[in-house]
Amino acid sequence: MSHPLKTKLIHEGGYAAEVDVRLIEDETGWAPYLCLEDAQKLDKVRQFLRQGKIDLACNFARVYQLQPVLKN
Repeated sequence: MSHPLKTKLIHEGGYAAEVDVRLIEDETGWAPYLCLEDAQKLDKVRQFLRQGKIDLACNFARVYQLQPVLKN
């Protein structure tokens, strides 16, 4: 069973977050999947972004503020 590192992107409002998680790969038909702790980490970051608690989201992810690109 291997656990390669993967970056998941979350988009909420004007923010995007990169969250590092480990994918569990095994011989079952369910692979690859996340462990419970990483799934909860994704939910926590999403919730913090929705609530505007960017400083707390930064404890678990790399957070970016999105800005529209204006066309001339």
